[in-house]
Amino acid sequence: MPASIALLGLGAMGHPIARNLAAKRASEAETIVVVDADPARLAGLDAPGLVPTTDPGRAGGAEVLFLCLPNGETVEAALLGADRLLERLAPGAVVVDLGTIAHAKTLAIGRAVAATGRCFVDAPVSGAPAGAEAGTLTVMCGGAAGAIAQVRPLLERIGTTVLHMGPSGSGQLTKTINNVLYDINIAALAEVLPMAVAMGLDPDQVAQVVTTGTSRSYAAQYFVPRIRRGRFDEGYPMGAAYKDLVAAAAIAAENGFPMPVTAAATATYQTALRQGHADKDKGAMVLPFEDLLGVKVRGRTA
Repeated sequence: MPASIALLGLGAMGHPIARNLAAKRASEAETIVVVDADPARLAGLDAPGLVPTTDPGRAGGAEVLFLCLPNGETVEAALLGADRLLERLAPGAVVVDLGTIAHAKTLAIGRAVAATGRCFVDAPVSGAPAGAEAGTLTVMCGGAAGAIAQVRPLLERIGTTVLHMGPSGSGQLTKTINNVLYDINIAALAEVLPMAVAMGLDPDQVAQVVTTGTSRSYAAQYFVPRIRRGRFDEGYPMGAAYKDLVAAAAIAAENGFPMPVTAAATATYQTALRQGHADKDKGAMVLPFEDLLGVKVRGRTA
């Protein structure tokens, strides 16, 4: 079991992941350096074994480096930028990317890591901040079986489902599929719920049907109550999440895959972004349709 671990990125997911890694330490000798440029994000990380810092150089020498960063460019900058952190890791170290980045970018980063004699595992997670807090994430891994076996005990500290999906990039491909299906579901809710209200149906009763009937889904159960309350600030911002649909479009274009439903959902997403809703969560896709039909999908208890 590696004794020297580091984690870069302490946002909504990285912060609870760091705490769960420390809570299940294998021994008192194990240390986990946790890094974020924002000092405010280091608050609450004073558990035994954790070493909070704003200096990424403190992660040098780590045997396992976790990345929980917002995009591929940030990952590249962290590993290959001026600090050259990748070259300062322990020989044979494993780099584990827990974030969500494009498949092509993942392959390029994996090649750069391998060129230094180290291993790269793309291991995006699903389960939202609540799953990160509870340690019940689903982790989708791509990479060499040996590298994944080496870090599996650590991944099992943060997730209850850890899957080896295939070679490098397979984890990100799986995460893209998961996220696109999620986005399609939300886009459908965004156009259908205002139609129901415009036709005179009671939004409270419609909400009961779509969250308990055959159309129910995690997306409906999470977003429909928030749409009814007019709350669009409790999920991941649309502007940041748009990268998933961009990644899917790139894969489809490169491989000649027809994806008409995904393209339609992307247009709904883009409409909301063009109307200035990038900082709101995905439930805000309903707002352009509310404006178009002149209705509000709000409940009596909103």
